Amino acid sequence: MKLIVNGETKITNANTIEELLEELGIKDKVMAAALNMEVVKKDNWSTCKLQENDKVEFLQFVGGG
Repeated sequence: MKLIVNGETKITNANTIEELLEELGIKDKVMAAALNMEVVKKDNWSTCKLQENDKVEFLQFVGGG
């Protein structure tokens, strides 16, 4: 399936946000996810189904001072 992930086209076999994070190898680094501009709670990543041409954004929080 084709998705837009953080602005880049990706081809994936993932069916959920959690599967996509695992496939990309970034599950432990991501703090927030949005699907088609709607925030998805972390508790729902394993059940949130992806569809062809969805736009997914993954965010990390960076501290500094």
